Amino acid sequence: MNIQRLAHVMVRLMAVVAATTALAQNYPERAITVIVPFTPGGVSDITARPLAAAMSGNLGQPMVIDNKGGAGGAIGMAAAAKAKPDGYTLMMALPSMITIPISDRISNRASSFQVNQFKPIARLTADPTVLAVRADSPWKTLADFVRDVRAKPDTVSYSSSGLYGTTHVAMEILAYAANLKMVHVPYTGGGLQVNALLAGHVDATMQTPGAIAGHIASGKVRILASMSRERVATLPDVPTATEQGFKGEYYLWTGLFAPAGTPAPIVNRLRASVKEAANQNLFKSAMATLNTPIQYLDSDDFASFMVEDTKRLDAVLTNMGDIK
Repeated sequence: MNIQRLAHVMVRLMAVVAATTALAQNYPERAITVIVPFTPGGVSDITARPLAAAMSGNLGQPMVIDNKGGAGGAIGMAAAAKAKPDGYTLMMALPSMITIPISDRISNRASSFQVNQFKPIARLTADPTVLAVRADSPWKTLADFVRDVRAKPDTVSYSSSGLYGTTHVAMEILAYAANLKMVHVPYTGGGLQVNALLAGHVDATMQTPGAIAGHIASGKVRILASMSRERVATLPDVPTATEQGFKGEYYLWTGLFAPAGTPAPIVNRLRASVKEAANQNLFKSAMATLNTPIQYLDSDDFASFMVEDTKRLDAVLTNMGDIK
Protein backbone atom coordinates (compact mmCIF):
# COMPACT_ATOMS: atom_id res chain seq x y z
CA MET A 1 0.00 0.00 0.00
CA ASN A 2 1.53 3.33 -1.06
CA ILE A 3 1.66 6.34 1.21
CA GLN A 4 -1.13 8.20 -0.61
CA ARG A 5 -3.52 5.25 -0.39
CA LEU A 6 -2.62 4.71 3.29
CA ALA A 7 -3.37 8.35 3.96
CA HIS A 8 -6.83 7.99 2.35
CA VAL A 9 -7.54 4.90 4.48
CA MET A 10 -6.47 6.70 7.65
CA VAL A 11 -8.65 9.70 6.83
CA ARG A 12 -11.67 7.49 6.26
CA LEU A 13 -10.96 5.59 9.47
CA MET A 14 -10.68 8.79 11.46
CA ALA A 15 -13.95 10.00 9.93
CA VAL A 16 -15.71 6.78 10.99
CA VAL A 17 -14.29 7.04 14.52
CA ALA A 18 -15.33 10.68 14.75
CA ALA A 19 -18.83 9.90 13.48
CA THR A 20 -19.22 6.99 15.94
CA THR A 21 -17.98 9.12 18.81
CA ALA A 22 -20.37 11.93 17.90
CA LEU A 23 -23.22 9.42 17.64
CA ALA A 24 -22.48 8.07 21.10
CA GLN A 25 -22.15 11.55 22.60
CA ASN A 26 -25.61 12.47 21.29
CA TYR A 27 -27.18 9.10 22.13
CA PRO A 28 -30.01 8.77 22.84
CA GLU A 29 -31.89 11.43 20.89
CA ARG A 30 -35.27 9.69 20.90
CA ALA A 31 -37.24 6.95 22.60
CA ILE A 32 -35.68 3.51 22.97
CA THR A 33 -37.79 0.39 22.40
CA VAL A 34 -37.24 -2.61 24.65
CA ILE A 35 -38.66 -5.76 23.08
CA VAL A 36 -40.00 -8.21 25.64
CA PRO A 37 -40.55 -11.46 23.70
CA PHE A 38 -43.46 -12.53 25.91
CA THR A 39 -46.88 -11.23 26.85
CA PRO A 40 -47.25 -8.94 29.90
CA GLY A 41 -46.94 -10.44 33.38
CA GLY A 42 -44.03 -12.81 32.88
CA VAL A 43 -40.55 -12.64 34.37
CA SER A 44 -38.95 -10.69 31.53
CA ASP A 45 -41.84 -8.21 31.50
CA ILE A 46 -41.91 -7.53 35.25
CA THR A 47 -38.14 -7.06 35.21
CA ALA A 48 -38.05 -4.88 32.09
CA ARG A 49 -40.66 -2.36 33.22
CA PRO A 50 -39.02 -1.04 36.42
CA LEU A 51 -35.60 -1.20 34.75
CA ALA A 52 -36.88 0.83 31.80
CA ALA A 53 -38.40 3.39 34.15
CA ALA A 54 -35.09 3.78 35.98
CA MET A 55 -33.06 3.94 32.75
CA SER A 56 -35.40 6.56 31.27
CA GLY A 57 -34.43 8.85 34.10
CA ASN A 58 -30.68 8.61 33.58
CA LEU A 59 -30.78 8.51 29.76
CA GLY A 60 -33.19 11.41 29.42
CA GLN A 61 -35.40 9.59 26.90
CA PRO A 62 -38.44 7.30 27.23
CA MET A 63 -37.91 3.53 27.28
CA VAL A 64 -40.92 1.93 25.60
CA ILE A 65 -41.80 -1.72 26.35
CA ASP A 66 -42.94 -3.67 23.27
CA ASN A 67 -44.39 -7.08 24.17
CA LYS A 68 -43.97 -9.47 21.22
CA GLY A 69 -45.10 -12.84 22.55
CA GLY A 70 -45.33 -16.17 20.78
CA ALA A 71 -43.38 -19.34 19.94
CA GLY A 72 -41.71 -19.49 23.34
CA GLY A 73 -40.16 -16.08 22.77
CA ALA A 74 -38.84 -16.80 19.26
CA ILE A 75 -41.03 -14.22 17.51
CA GLY A 76 -39.85 -11.29 19.62
CA MET A 77 -36.25 -12.50 19.66
CA ALA A 78 -36.16 -12.81 15.88
CA ALA A 79 -37.53 -9.28 15.58
CA ALA A 80 -34.85 -7.96 17.94
CA ALA A 81 -32.12 -9.84 16.07
CA LYS A 82 -33.14 -8.14 12.83
CA ALA A 83 -33.41 -4.66 14.36
CA LYS A 84 -31.05 -1.89 13.29
CA PRO A 85 -27.98 -1.94 15.58
CA ASP A 86 -28.22 1.70 16.56
CA GLY A 87 -29.10 1.41 20.25
CA TYR A 88 -32.76 2.25 19.76
CA THR A 89 -34.02 -1.35 19.89
CA LEU A 90 -33.03 -3.52 22.84
CA MET A 91 -34.35 -6.81 24.20
CA MET A 92 -35.01 -8.21 27.66
CA ALA A 93 -34.54 -11.96 27.28
CA LEU A 94 -34.57 -15.23 29.21
CA PRO A 95 -32.60 -18.49 28.78
CA SER A 96 -34.99 -19.42 25.97
CA MET A 97 -32.82 -17.29 23.68
CA ILE A 98 -30.24 -20.07 24.17
CA THR A 99 -32.57 -23.07 24.13
CA ILE A 100 -34.61 -22.13 21.04
CA PRO A 101 -31.71 -22.26 18.53
CA ILE A 102 -30.46 -25.48 20.17
CA SER A 103 -33.92 -27.06 19.91
CA ASP A 104 -34.18 -25.97 16.28
CA ARG A 105 -30.92 -27.78 15.59
CA ILE A 106 -32.08 -30.91 17.41
CA SER A 107 -35.39 -30.88 15.52
CA ASN A 108 -33.75 -30.07 12.17
CA ARG A 109 -35.63 -26.81 11.88
CA ALA A 110 -34.31 -23.59 10.41
CA SER A 111 -33.75 -21.19 13.32
CA SER A 112 -35.16 -17.66 13.11
CA PHE A 113 -32.22 -16.24 15.11
CA GLN A 114 -28.90 -17.18 16.71
CA VAL A 115 -27.39 -16.09 20.02
CA ASN A 116 -24.45 -14.45 18.24
CA GLN A 117 -26.87 -11.93 16.73
CA PHE A 118 -27.01 -10.22 20.13
CA LYS A 119 -24.60 -8.25 22.29
CA PRO A 120 -25.05 -8.84 26.05
CA ILE A 121 -25.47 -5.58 27.96
CA ALA A 122 -26.12 -6.85 31.49
CA ARG A 123 -27.73 -9.66 33.46
CA LEU A 124 -30.22 -8.47 36.07
CA THR A 125 -31.55 -11.55 37.85
CA ALA A 126 -31.01 -15.33 37.97
CA ASP A 127 -33.79 -17.11 39.85
CA PRO A 128 -34.34 -20.85 40.17
CA THR A 129 -37.67 -22.19 38.97
CA VAL A 130 -40.17 -23.84 41.34
CA LEU A 131 -42.89 -26.40 40.72
CA ALA A 132 -46.28 -24.88 41.54
CA VAL A 133 -49.70 -26.50 41.85
CA ARG A 134 -53.02 -25.12 43.08
CA ALA A 135 -53.48 -25.08 46.82
CA ASP A 136 -56.61 -27.25 46.44
CA SER A 137 -54.73 -29.94 44.51
CA PRO A 138 -54.26 -33.36 46.12
CA TRP A 139 -50.46 -33.03 45.99
CA LYS A 140 -48.76 -32.00 49.20
CA THR A 141 -45.26 -33.11 48.20
CA LEU A 142 -43.24 -33.78 45.07
CA ALA A 143 -43.46 -37.49 45.88
CA ASP A 144 -47.29 -37.24 45.73
CA PHE A 145 -47.08 -35.50 42.37
CA VAL A 146 -44.61 -37.99 40.90
CA ARG A 147 -46.68 -40.97 42.13
CA ASP A 148 -49.87 -39.75 40.47
CA VAL A 149 -48.24 -38.66 37.21
CA ARG A 150 -46.56 -42.06 36.89
CA ALA A 151 -49.86 -43.81 37.67
CA LYS A 152 -51.72 -41.88 34.96
CA PRO A 153 -49.22 -40.92 32.25
CA ASP A 154 -50.23 -38.21 29.77
CA THR A 155 -53.14 -36.96 31.90
CA VAL A 156 -51.58 -34.39 34.27
CA SER A 157 -51.03 -31.12 32.39
CA TYR A 158 -48.69 -28.18 32.82
CA SER A 159 -48.42 -24.72 31.30
CA SER A 160 -45.30 -23.27 29.72
CA SER A 161 -44.07 -20.32 27.67
CA GLY A 162 -44.01 -22.45 24.51
CA LEU A 163 -42.10 -25.34 22.96
CA TYR A 164 -38.54 -25.28 24.30
CA GLY A 165 -39.32 -22.05 26.12
CA THR A 166 -37.87 -21.35 29.53
CA THR A 167 -40.55 -22.95 31.68
CA HIS A 168 -41.01 -25.83 29.24
CA VAL A 169 -37.35 -26.80 29.56
CA ALA A 170 -37.49 -26.46 33.35
CA MET A 171 -40.42 -28.88 33.57
CA GLU A 172 -38.86 -31.29 31.09
CA ILE A 173 -35.70 -31.43 33.19
CA LEU A 174 -37.82 -32.60 36.12
CA ALA A 175 -39.86 -34.92 33.90
CA TYR A 176 -36.68 -36.54 32.58
CA ALA A 177 -35.21 -36.94 36.07
CA ALA A 178 -38.42 -38.43 37.51
CA ASN A 179 -39.52 -40.39 34.41
CA LEU A 180 -42.78 -38.47 34.01
CA LYS A 181 -45.08 -38.17 31.00
CA MET A 182 -47.32 -35.11 31.13
CA VAL A 183 -49.46 -33.01 28.81
CA HIS A 184 -47.68 -29.85 27.71
CA VAL A 185 -49.95 -26.80 27.23
CA PRO A 186 -48.00 -23.83 25.79
CA TYR A 187 -48.91 -20.18 26.33
CA THR A 188 -47.32 -16.95 25.12
CA GLY A 189 -46.26 -15.51 28.47
CA GLY A 190 -45.78 -16.01 32.19
CA GLY A 191 -48.98 -14.28 33.25
CA LEU A 192 -51.10 -16.53 31.05
CA GLN A 193 -49.32 -19.64 32.32
CA VAL A 194 -50.12 -18.78 35.93
CA ASN A 195 -53.70 -17.76 35.13
CA ALA A 196 -54.20 -21.13 33.43
CA LEU A 197 -53.12 -22.88 36.62
CA LEU A 198 -55.34 -20.76 38.87
CA ALA A 199 -58.34 -21.25 36.56
CA GLY A 200 -57.92 -25.01 36.56
CA HIS A 201 -57.02 -25.28 32.87
CA VAL A 202 -53.72 -26.99 33.77
CA ASP A 203 -52.52 -28.88 36.83
CA ALA A 204 -49.04 -27.48 37.35
CA THR A 205 -46.50 -24.94 36.14
CA MET A 206 -42.84 -24.06 36.57
CA GLN A 207 -42.23 -20.42 37.49
CA THR A 208 -39.81 -18.30 39.46
CA PRO A 209 -40.73 -17.52 43.07
CA GLY A 210 -40.97 -13.84 42.14
CA ALA A 211 -43.43 -14.37 39.31
CA ILE A 212 -45.93 -16.08 41.63
CA ALA A 213 -45.00 -14.41 44.92
CA GLY A 214 -48.45 -12.86 45.30
CA HIS A 215 -50.21 -16.16 44.74
CA ILE A 216 -47.90 -17.90 47.20
CA ALA A 217 -48.62 -15.23 49.81
CA SER A 218 -52.38 -15.43 49.21
CA GLY A 219 -52.33 -19.20 49.57
CA LYS A 220 -53.63 -19.88 46.06
CA VAL A 221 -50.68 -22.04 45.04
CA ARG A 222 -48.52 -24.65 46.72
CA ILE A 223 -44.84 -25.05 45.90
CA LEU A 224 -43.64 -28.67 45.79
CA ALA A 225 -39.97 -28.25 44.90
CA SER A 226 -37.31 -25.82 43.72
CA MET A 227 -35.04 -26.57 40.79
CA SER A 228 -32.00 -25.19 42.57
CA ARG A 229 -28.80 -26.33 44.21
CA GLU A 230 -29.89 -24.93 47.57
CA ARG A 231 -33.28 -24.05 49.00
CA VAL A 232 -34.72 -20.70 47.96
CA ALA A 233 -34.17 -18.12 50.71
CA THR A 234 -37.77 -16.88 50.55
CA LEU A 235 -39.11 -20.47 50.61
CA PRO A 236 -36.95 -22.15 53.26
CA ASP A 237 -39.48 -24.93 53.93
CA VAL A 238 -39.59 -26.05 50.29
CA PRO A 239 -37.04 -28.79 49.55
CA THR A 240 -35.14 -28.88 46.27
CA ALA A 241 -35.96 -31.51 43.67
CA THR A 242 -32.52 -33.00 44.24
CA GLU A 243 -33.21 -33.31 47.98
CA GLN A 244 -36.30 -35.31 47.06
CA GLY A 245 -34.41 -37.71 44.85
CA PHE A 246 -34.81 -36.09 41.43
CA LYS A 247 -31.63 -34.35 40.39
CA GLY A 248 -32.17 -31.24 38.32
CA GLU A 249 -31.46 -27.52 38.35
CA TYR A 250 -32.75 -24.68 36.23
CA TYR A 251 -32.23 -20.96 36.70
CA LEU A 252 -34.32 -18.38 34.94
CA TRP A 253 -32.15 -15.32 34.34
CA THR A 254 -33.13 -12.03 32.79
CA GLY A 255 -30.73 -10.03 30.65
CA LEU A 256 -30.68 -6.94 28.49
CA PHE A 257 -29.30 -7.27 24.96
CA ALA A 258 -28.62 -5.09 21.93
CA PRO A 259 -28.38 -6.32 18.33
CA ALA A 260 -24.86 -7.41 17.41
CA GLY A 261 -23.01 -4.63 15.63
CA THR A 262 -24.27 -1.88 17.94
CA PRO A 263 -21.35 0.60 18.20
CA ALA A 264 -19.18 0.07 21.27
CA PRO A 265 -19.63 3.65 22.57
CA ILE A 266 -23.42 3.14 22.57
CA VAL A 267 -23.07 -0.26 24.24
CA ASN A 268 -20.89 1.35 26.91
CA ARG A 269 -23.47 4.10 27.41
CA LEU A 270 -26.15 1.47 27.89
CA ARG A 271 -23.95 -0.54 30.27
CA ALA A 272 -23.45 2.52 32.44
CA SER A 273 -27.17 3.30 32.33
CA VAL A 274 -28.22 -0.24 33.32
CA LYS A 275 -25.69 -0.38 36.15
CA GLU A 276 -26.92 2.93 37.54
CA ALA A 277 -30.56 1.87 37.13
CA ALA A 278 -29.98 -1.48 38.86
CA ASN A 279 -28.68 0.40 41.90
CA GLN A 280 -31.62 2.81 42.09
CA ASN A 281 -34.28 2.32 44.74
CA LEU A 282 -36.94 2.28 42.02
CA PHE A 283 -35.59 -0.96 40.57
CA LYS A 284 -34.41 -2.45 43.86
CA SER A 285 -37.78 -2.00 45.52
CA ALA A 286 -39.60 -3.43 42.49
CA MET A 287 -37.46 -6.57 42.59
CA ALA A 288 -37.78 -6.82 46.37
CA THR A 289 -41.57 -6.66 46.06
CA LEU A 290 -41.38 -9.57 43.64
CA ASN A 291 -39.07 -11.53 45.96
CA THR A 292 -36.51 -11.55 43.14
CA PRO A 293 -32.89 -10.90 44.17
CA ILE A 294 -30.78 -8.79 41.84
CA GLN A 295 -27.81 -10.78 40.52
CA TYR A 296 -26.12 -8.23 38.30
CA LEU A 297 -23.43 -9.09 35.76
CA ASP A 298 -21.84 -6.47 33.50
CA SER A 299 -21.40 -7.07 29.77
CA ASP A 300 -18.14 -9.04 29.73
CA ASP A 301 -19.02 -11.21 32.73
CA PHE A 302 -22.50 -11.78 31.31
CA ALA A 303 -20.99 -12.85 27.97
CA SER A 304 -18.81 -15.39 29.79
CA PHE A 305 -21.84 -16.61 31.76
CA MET A 306 -23.75 -17.02 28.46
CA VAL A 307 -20.99 -19.22 27.05
CA GLU A 308 -21.10 -21.53 30.06
CA ASP A 309 -24.90 -21.58 30.24
CA THR A 310 -25.07 -22.44 26.54
CA LYS A 311 -22.77 -25.43 27.08
CA ARG A 312 -24.86 -26.64 30.03
CA LEU A 313 -28.23 -26.23 28.31
CA ASP A 314 -26.95 -27.75 25.06
CA ALA A 315 -25.98 -30.88 27.00
CA VAL A 316 -29.37 -30.99 28.76
CA LEU A 317 -31.44 -30.53 25.58
CA THR A 318 -29.32 -32.91 23.53
CA ASN A 319 -29.89 -35.51 26.20
CA MET A 320 -33.65 -34.90 26.05
CA GLY A 321 -33.77 -35.19 22.27
CA ASP A 322 -36.71 -34.01 20.17
CA ILE A 323 -39.46 -33.30 22.74
CA LYS A 324 -42.99 -32.16 21.93
